[in-house]
Amino acid sequence: MKRREFLKKAAVTTAAAGAVLSGTLLTSCSNNKKEESKQEAPNVITKKTYQWKMVTTWPPHFPVFGESAEFIAKWVEKMSEGRLKIQVYGGGELVPPLQSFDAVSQGQAEMGHACAYYWAGKAPATQFFGAVPFGLNSQQMTSWILAGDGHKLWSELYSNFNLVPFLVGTCGVQMGGWFNKEINSINDVKGLKMRIPGLGGKVIAKAGGTAVLSAGGEIYTNLERGVIDATEWVGPYHDYKMGFYKVAKYYYYPGWHEPGTAIEMFVNKSAYEKLPTDLKEIIKYAAQSSAAWMLSEFEAKNNFYLQKLIKEHNVKLKKFPTDVLKTFKKYTDEVLDEITAKDPMSKKVYENYKAFQKNIVDWDKISEFAYLSFQYS
Repeated sequence: MKRREFLKKAAVTTAAAGAVLSGTLLTSCSNNKKEESKQEAPNVITKKTYQWKMVTTWPPHFPVFGESAEFIAKWVEKMSEGRLKIQVYGGGELVPPLQSFDAVSQGQAEMGHACAYYWAGKAPATQFFGAVPFGLNSQQMTSWILAGDGHKLWSELYSNFNLVPFLVGTCGVQMGGWFNKEINSINDVKGLKMRIPGLGGKVIAKAGGTAVLSAGGEIYTNLERGVIDATEWVGPYHDYKMGFYKVAKYYYYPGWHEPGTAIEMFVNKSAYEKLPTDLKEIIKYAAQSSAAWMLSEFEAKNNFYLQKLIKEHNVKLKKFPTDVLKTFKKYTDEVLDEITAKDPMSKKVYENYKAFQKNIVDWDKISEFAYLSFQYS
């Protein structure tokens, strides 16, 4: 009896001990799994997102230029996986077109999209990063900015305005413009009211004309109403879309005033410096992608639309007389001498620009020019 009681108690005790041990093992195992889970789980870091605004000098959804701004916004959002979203505003939608520079400088918007020569009133040296009459063509301008000292000098200049600049495209050699009277000699420029910005405008003024600066969206109406007698814009593709053939008689070439116009994006420096490194790089490479696309777009479409202007709308295509071009070149040299004599930054930039041009032109004479001379002879 005692033996049975003893065995019974022993069995209960053993069972209890087993249960305790089992529970302990299970608890330990569970805790080990939790520890392992903690160790194996990846560190999930919530990355900050940014909502930015880009203001432009172009009409909303404007072909090529406006598209460039919209493409950049789309590419940046995709590459950043939504961490940086950019809302693009056409000229006048958030700020007037020619107030874009101030809006970004002061932080009203984080980004702008324009052409640097619009800001000559802020700093004369800005014009060298837009277009120089008889200066670098698109290929050369891109080389100076991206592979020469252009971007370094541009950044130095824009840092005074709390801005960081980026090249986002070039236009190729532009057309000379739309005129309501023929230009047979330099005397025909006297009294001419022409929409033409930058250094080219100063050349027209020196020739006795009046240079008018207006945003793209205002040009057609000004030409139609006689506020201006002539206008330059870009080339056949854009000019066709703008409808200038409806309000001007003569279409002149070549674009002596803008042989390789650069289009810019500028970013508020304070906002830019707060971005993580990867987002800064994404902005940089989105800008370079736009630069490659823009010139390709113009080159692909300009001749097609030139033929439409000539064949469908009977546009009179005319070449500037050689003596007119020579006089424009003479006045260009005078304008550049005057600007660089008065403004140290302009002198610094132009000396570098000119040295780069001399070096690259010597190469072009035995490469591009020699090839094209044979090809089109």
